[in-house]
Amino acid sequence: MNGDATPDEAAIHLADVSKVFGKIGTDAAFRAVDGLNLDVRPGQMLALLGKTGCGKSTIFNMIAGLTAPSSGSVRVDGRDPFAEFDSFRGKMAIVFQNDRLLPWRTAIQNVELGLEMLEIPAAERRATAQQWLTKLGLGGHENDYPHALSGGMRQRVSIARAFATNANILLCDEPFSALDESTAGRLRAEFVRLVKENGKTAVFITHSISEALEIGDRIVVLKRPAMIAYDVRFDTSTGPEEREDIRSRIVEVLAV
Repeated sequence: MNGDATPDEAAIHLADVSKVFGKIGTDAAFRAVDGLNLDVRPGQMLALLGKTGCGKSTIFNMIAGLTAPSSGSVRVDGRDPFAEFDSFRGKMAIVFQNDRLLPWRTAIQNVELGLEMLEIPAAERRATAQQWLTKLGLGGHENDYPHALSGGMRQRVSIARAFATNANILLCDEPFSALDESTAGRLRAEFVRLVKENGKTAVFITHSISEALEIGDRIVVLKRPAMIAYDVRFDTSTGPEEREDIRSRIVEVLAV
């Protein structure tokens, strides 16, 4: 696939970003990210792939505005997500590894949560929540509490909650890793379809090569401390042989 986004065009822009935990220059300092440059164009589904401890989550947290870089610049839609955290309410949504549903709220009430924070009127947020639950195959389970839902169903509620706010950017932290592979496979396919149909930009953290190939139209493989070791783009026209070549290359990079 041709054409990287320029910094001005990018939905997400990281310029020479480093993140060090602890006091720089001391033995206790830990460099999690080192001089990372990354642009994600609008509408792209980026899979961030790497071994545990390679810095994926640190990058995720900087994009989400949960932590600031030690040096360099992070911009989301042209703004600093850490310094302007409150301005991103309703513009970024996160799907976590665990569903993080509130146990005292029903499925539909959990989906409404983000809309309540955005002060959407009650009737509108109920209709929006119902729409997304139905899209994700949970019609009839609106009034079920999380304890009455399977793991896959709870994660569907979590995905519905993310889409309901109509955020342009979705950040996903291994959201299917706790599910059995059959359930995870179905949810991955649905998630990709909904992202594409609704024109969202998504960053998806994973340590699974197979999942990255199923999810992404771009895969960035990270080596510790988080540096880009391999960056590849592909689309629906990419054939099985070429995908297998990509898989082999990723295995080689991760083995070094």
